[in-house]
Amino acid sequence: MILELLKSVEFRSYLVANVMFRLCSSGLTVLLGFQVYDLTHSPFSLGLLGLVEALPGITLVLYGGDFADRHSRYRIVVITMALLALFAGMLALISNQGAASVVSVIYVVAFVVASVKSFQSPAATGLEAQVLPLHQALHGIPMLASSGRIAEVAGPVLAGFAWAAFGATVTYEIIAVLFAASCLCIVAGVNDHPALPGGAKGSAWQRIAEGVRYVFGSQLLLGSMALDLFAVFFAGATALLPIFALDILHVGPEGFGLLRSASAAGALVAALAATRLLPVQRAGIALHVIIALFGLCIITFGLSRTFWLSIVALFCAGLCDGTSMVIRHAILRLASPEALRGRIAAVKSVFTGSSNELGTFQSGMTASLIGAGPTLVAGGAVTLGVVGLVAWRARALLNLNLETLARPVHLDADELEAAADDPLLEIAAKQPG
Repeated sequence: MILELLKSVEFRSYLVANVMFRLCSSGLTVLLGFQVYDLTHSPFSLGLLGLVEALPGITLVLYGGDFADRHSRYRIVVITMALLALFAGMLALISNQGAASVVSVIYVVAFVVASVKSFQSPAATGLEAQVLPLHQALHGIPMLASSGRIAEVAGPVLAGFAWAAFGATVTYEIIAVLFAASCLCIVAGVNDHPALPGGAKGSAWQRIAEGVRYVFGSQLLLGSMALDLFAVFFAGATALLPIFALDILHVGPEGFGLLRSASAAGALVAALAATRLLPVQRAGIALHVIIALFGLCIITFGLSRTFWLSIVALFCAGLCDGTSMVIRHAILRLASPEALRGRIAAVKSVFTGSSNELGTFQSGMTASLIGAGPTLVAGGAVTLGVVGLVAWRARALLNLNLETLARPVHLDADELEAAADDPLLEIAAKQPG
């Protein structure tokens, strides 16, 4: 089945484009934070950058999801990837200016980049479903999710080493070229699928509200998003890695790259395992256990003052994060009706995408008050509490079997007629709880 998938030009093109895009996107986000802290040595400035990046992810992304459900997802993805290449090139041009002017421009560019991603992310989620049929989902999702997660954690690592070797200008130029290459992969290999007819009706507010109501009515979607939200918001170590590298562990830019490498290595192991050992039948239980272990790893990292122990803790955290990413990706793909896919992805972005930036803001503010280590210890403890709460309140998620969710629903004649007017009927029939 995997070989059959890889024979598809569309799937291969989307897979390669997705890897390059996530590599560049994650590298760009983390390097912006590293550059701001390197110029200011202020946790407050680092937190402010997170807030600037989070604002579009809280507001504009909901409209981006509605836009993706009404227009060509292919064209949205192509245009937004091209724009991100342009803005990465702009950062290369201004990176040699004075510290004060660079920081100001970084905030502006970070806001614009986050705004562009608010349209790209929902459209890319919808485009993925168009190139990966339902009957191949459980084989294709681990490949897409795992390779994407590896790229997300490897991007900052590679960018960190590039920064140390070549400087800021060349690093941003490399990112711009790779953004452009990902755009070309979509143009060359993926077809422009038309928007669904009649899939989005009413005013923009009504359409957005429809997607929000669907998420909050699904224990699978709401529970999995909540687990990710609170784990990233309270226990995300990425935002504070510059502080640990420069001020606590005293290992400099090279150590910063190695710390990120530890997470990347864990995600790589998780990705290789997920393609063969994905816990399909007990996916819900596995998701809860994995996120609880992630919280424990973050507590260990927050307490550590030894470089090797910090590396081990981040490796295990990356292992947990990479595995949970695959399961959550499968839930989003299989529990979302096609007509609402963009809007549901947008709601997910509010939960999880903006949580990265808001988590950066929260971590920066808290670290400025109580220190970086205590911030992560407290965040890991909160994550453990959230896992228990979700397990209690979302029993359908706890008992999730992905094979059941991926099984096609066969409707009788009357149900098929009703489904023509209600695109949510088929997916609703598959939802447990």
